[in-house]
Amino acid sequence: MKLILLGAPGAGKGTQAELISERYDIPQISTGNIIREALQSGSKLGKEMKSYMDAGQLVPDEVVIKIVRERIKQKDCKKGFILDGFPRTIAQAEALDKILKRNGIDIVLEISTPEDVIMERLSGRRVCPSCGATYHITGKKPIKEGVCDKCGDTLIQRKDDTVETIKERLSVYHDQTEPLIAYYRDKGKLATIESQSGLKETADLVFKALEAVK
Repeated sequence: MKLILLGAPGAGKGTQAELISERYDIPQISTGNIIREALQSGSKLGKEMKSYMDAGQLVPDEVVIKIVRERIKQKDCKKGFILDGFPRTIAQAEALDKILKRNGIDIVLEISTPEDVIMERLSGRRVCPSCGATYHITGKKPIKEGVCDKCGDTLIQRKDDTVETIKERLSVYHDQTEPLIAYYRDKGKLATIESQSGLKETADLVFKALEAVK
């Protein structure tokens, strides 16, 4: 199964991708994680991407497309994959169509979440700079405030999780990524999932949509 998860930043795509990956034994390909690994490496490409992310902007299409093309060629993608954070523009979607050719995407899940919920989720998120573990100031607190349970490093708020940058990220999403909803709807690939208050309730809707296309 090859699928795409769409939704605004903080909609819960990453969490649902983890659950889908576990059930269907296919890899979650998060362009955000791949990009953050490049940022931590301090490479030339990482530094270039950092300037865009710090400002809440999208990394240029040609860079992201190259990353995704190489990733889906790997052996663990033979049974399928989950794209989380790609495509983000019509140009990226068209490039993906060319990469996959005849064996295209099976389904595109749009996770629809109210913006006030997104603001609360992202602005309260804290991450470990060492191991990547994620916490929340109200929803998923560490045992010791400000300290990672897994490795003991000090938790931080990413620059792209500040209120100002979240607003910019949402603006970019509406302008550049939201048109993908119509793009995939016209192809008959889109299923919209209304985010529920509970993780399990949302996951149940996700799996119901996936079972319909198996």
